[in-house]
Amino acid sequence: MEPTATLPSTKAEIVKKAKAYITTLFEEKLSKQLVYHNLDHTVNTVREARALGQDAGLSEDDQEALVLAAWFHDAGYTEAYDGHEYRSMALAEQWLQEQHYPTDRTALVVDTIRATHRDEPRTTELQRLLVDADMSNTGREDFAARAELLRAEWELSQGRTFSSVGWAESQLDFLMSFKFLTSVAKNRYKEQLKENIKEQRKLLKKTEKKRKEKDKARTETFAEPKRGIETMFRTMYGNHMKLSDMADKKANMMISLNAVLISVIITYLGTKVGGKTAVLSPAITHNPVLSIPMGILLLTSLGSVVSAILSAQPDVTSFKWLKKSPEIATNRRVNLLFFGNFTKLNLDDFQGGMRELMRQKDSLYTNMVTDVYYLGEVLSRKYRLLRISYTIFMVGLILTALSFGIVLLYKL
Repeated sequence: MEPTATLPSTKAEIVKKAKAYITTLFEEKLSKQLVYHNLDHTVNTVREARALGQDAGLSEDDQEALVLAAWFHDAGYTEAYDGHEYRSMALAEQWLQEQHYPTDRTALVVDTIRATHRDEPRTTELQRLLVDADMSNTGREDFAARAELLRAEWELSQGRTFSSVGWAESQLDFLMSFKFLTSVAKNRYKEQLKENIKEQRKLLKKTEKKRKEKDKARTETFAEPKRGIETMFRTMYGNHMKLSDMADKKANMMISLNAVLISVIITYLGTKVGGKTAVLSPAITHNPVLSIPMGILLLTSLGSVVSAILSAQPDVTSFKWLKKSPEIATNRRVNLLFFGNFTKLNLDDFQGGMRELMRQKDSLYTNMVTDVYYLGEVLSRKYRLLRISYTIFMVGLILTALSFGIVLLYKL
């Protein structure tokens, strides 16, 4: 007996087998990150392809080829994302050959799948029907939900992120420019496509409104100040006043300490002999080398007390270019809330400037910001001089102790 040739599957069987093969393939190999191009999308495409094929009056053979192409059109996603259409063609061809599907019909299925690539021509009716079925979500009620799945897939698998407004704009542009390729698809989806465009416009307006509200809440304007802004200014003014008070106390401490040291040193160096003040005390006269540590301590104490006095003395921020002129009241660099500036104005101009300041909240906060800035400048000068005073005092003590130690060693 001659071996019996393997017969190709019947038409009903080949479609069932394709469904089972794709279902298993996606369950085993498709990445979980592909939440849009998954089995659900393929099932929808198959359903829409079958409906479009019936509306177009396809023959039984062509209907079968279209449905098979729909089952395999995204199979390539199991191996690659970009260019998956060509991998889908290869997988379909290999599987159909294993099923002993007719060669010419296999070539037709593979060629139909090719059209789903954006750069490939769509010349045959089957190709255009498959592309319309693949893009049928644009004319279905679940467009918005499916679009969000596509956005999530791109973010997860491709690292492409979109703002809510940007995504809504891109989807509206896509719907506005999209056109179905076949008349049966236009008739089937045109009404829902129009509704989707309207809904997308509404969604875009709603999304933009939410974004503007968030931006407004995040960057509240000076024209509508919040309690937080006023609290911020109160805190800043309070901190500046505390820091200034601390600086003045530290400066007074250094002035008092160094003044005492200078008085003691001068008293020690100048003593009375026979009712007259001598130039040098007997201790220095008998031990002239002691004049070195005493001189170091005297000089450093003098430098420290001078720096402390400069730090503690009142400092009023003023501008040499300021002259008594009404224009001062509108100058952004001038602070009408500070006496060092507004005393350059006569009473009428000052009153006019203050009334204008109270009417315009932007100008009011500008003056407060200016005041804080110049307070900071004064504080910076105070602490810089105070640091110099403490540094001189510390270095003076160290040098005095070292030189006194050297003197002791020298005398021994």
